[in-house]
Amino acid sequence: MKEKITLFWMRRDLRLEDNTALYYACQNEENVLPVFIFDSQILDELEDKKDARVEFILQELQKVNQSLQDNGSSILTKIGKPVEVFKTLIEQYDIQNVYTNRDYEPYAISRDKAVEKLLKDQKIDFFDFKDQVIFEKDEILNESGSFYKVYTPYKNTWLQKFNANPPSLHQVNFKKLYQTDPQDLPELKELGFEATDIQLPALEIDKELIKAYDQNRDIPALDHTSRLGIHLRFGTISVRKLALEVKKLNEVFLSELIWREFFMMILYHNPQVIEESFKSKYDQIPWRNNEEEFYKWCEGQTGYPIVDAGMRELNQTGHMHNRVRMIVASFLTKHLLIDWRWGEAYFAKKLLDYELASNNGNWQWAAGTGTDAQPYFRIFNPSSQVKKFDKDLKYIKKWVKEYGSDQYPDPIVDHKMARERALKTYKSALEK
Repeated sequence: MKEKITLFWMRRDLRLEDNTALYYACQNEENVLPVFIFDSQILDELEDKKDARVEFILQELQKVNQSLQDNGSSILTKIGKPVEVFKTLIEQYDIQNVYTNRDYEPYAISRDKAVEKLLKDQKIDFFDFKDQVIFEKDEILNESGSFYKVYTPYKNTWLQKFNANPPSLHQVNFKKLYQTDPQDLPELKELGFEATDIQLPALEIDKELIKAYDQNRDIPALDHTSRLGIHLRFGTISVRKLALEVKKLNEVFLSELIWREFFMMILYHNPQVIEESFKSKYDQIPWRNNEEEFYKWCEGQTGYPIVDAGMRELNQTGHMHNRVRMIVASFLTKHLLIDWRWGEAYFAKKLLDYELASNNGNWQWAAGTGTDAQPYFRIFNPSSQVKKFDKDLKYIKKWVKEYGSDQYPDPIVDHKMARERALKTYKSALEK
């Protein structure tokens, strides 16, 4: 006799506290068994086998597993393609239902549809829930009933709904968990990866930092960023808990969470933005795509110290300061006229807090091709940015050790010439 269980499929929600799908599974079912699948289709696409994000997932799963074991349960981990894994699980257990939290990326949507079809063919129900956002899909619409294309009115409607009906936190009933012997997690090498020396950000809501966020967020030497991006990305923190907390502390920080949801909504309604410009007319831009210049940008060898400092910080830590992200993206797309998709792909490989919707949205914003983007004729002057945000050169000297010496390279492009070239190129393309 196969044991009757309900599966809670954990993905981008690596926590037990205030987990929507887990809450409803434990409210409605008996013998709830958490399962996590290391999706081989995702892992196989990661070129660098020293990817700290895989380490982070394993680290957080260890914490989840320990908490489950404290409640007499454990997490079941599998490696493979989700549909194939579920076929095996159906053979092993008498699965009553499957509960999970929704994901809005195109691959995740198609994956979930395939799993749901498999389950329904076996008379197993598939229940999914909103968890990684406050508002999803069509919950924030304009007066004409369509999605917002401009951030500020989206934000205003978001705040109005949030303040009128603040989210509540879910208290999970752990007594409904399936009681099982402790299950081992795979080793990093079993997944095909190696350990890194990158320091993973701890989960900490620094209230004092958040209170002063609007005053300090643009000064890279202070590094007054929360480092919560990776925790939001993998759901080790509840976005409801975080939003309720920061609402009391700092409006500007809360607006960053709203930007995150704005870009998720844009991606959900416009999956084509992964490959195309949100504003299709910008697909006419004849990018130069000089590979040598792109390589120098990647390595932090452009001769523009604020750009180089940012890229070196990214390469060494998996993190880059928010203000500097805008500067390096503007430099690549405007000064070098290199396709924003090249920069987006590089960030996707390197950023610990990489999230498809935000990465795509921010790169298209910088390039002028996206929804509510900065106009193409707004081109950051890297030297002016240094004077504004790193006038004492603390950030630059931290990451560009040879700055000021003969070893530091000359600028790979002249700012004035590059600016005029970008303006001419964009203008000409749009006139066509």
